[in-house]
Amino acid sequence: MHTEKVINHIVNWLKTYANNAKVNGFVIGISGGIDSAVTSTLCAKTGLKVLCIEMPIHQAASHVTRAQEHISQLKAHFPNVSDSKVDLTPVFEEFKTEIPLNGETTIVDMALANTRARLRMTTLYYHAGLLGLLVAGTGNKVEDFGVGFYTKYGDGGVDLSPIADLLKSEVYEIGKALNIPNSIMEAAPSDGLFGDARSDEDQIGASYPELEWAMKMDELNKTVNDFSGRELEVFKIYTRYNRGNKHKMIPIPICEIPNNYR
Repeated sequence: MHTEKVINHIVNWLKTYANNAKVNGFVIGISGGIDSAVTSTLCAKTGLKVLCIEMPIHQAASHVTRAQEHISQLKAHFPNVSDSKVDLTPVFEEFKTEIPLNGETTIVDMALANTRARLRMTTLYYHAGLLGLLVAGTGNKVEDFGVGFYTKYGDGGVDLSPIADLLKSEVYEIGKALNIPNSIMEAAPSDGLFGDARSDEDQIGASYPELEWAMKMDELNKTVNDFSGRELEVFKIYTRYNRGNKHKMIPIPICEIPNNYR
């Protein structure tokens, strides 16, 4: 990959899009992970206003520390970057008092995890509306179009997606070129939606390099009959997520009314 060319291309794309939309810049949720770190840095390089927001909800301490390190580094290099912290823990806890929490524990936990992401989306759009900004998404290609590993109308609810055509490995390449802090570069990827240290790999059952391989095999129209052992296991994991999360990756279905019914 021609890293510098990709960086310049994304930065120019962001700047052009924002100027055409007649907005002031971008707002981004900072999680302490590689994707939000790369996205916010690319946005900062446009020279337009960039608001980085921390939105902890019972957040793991390591995530908070990495996020703050990145924001400090970003502000030191880019005068157009500002930051804010919105502690959503009380909002989340109050929400839980108003809803039924009975049911299978794993299902309730997943519903609450997705609720965290949607509370953050609401917060980002509040600030975007207040300041005339666009919400910049932080999803990469594997998450957004491979396994659908994001929350619909949560972290998937954005105005534009600067790194959604980059594989996770390519995001790391960009991160290295952008001098993203080592603490972030070396941290295990995690969505941070459960308030603990579980990684994406813990949840999915496969690493991002494995998922990238499976995504390529799927694009080559390979089937389960082509693999065995760990490769077969990974390919099954990928296809299960890909098929099950298609509703996130395609436009909202519309019931079209026949002309003769009108």
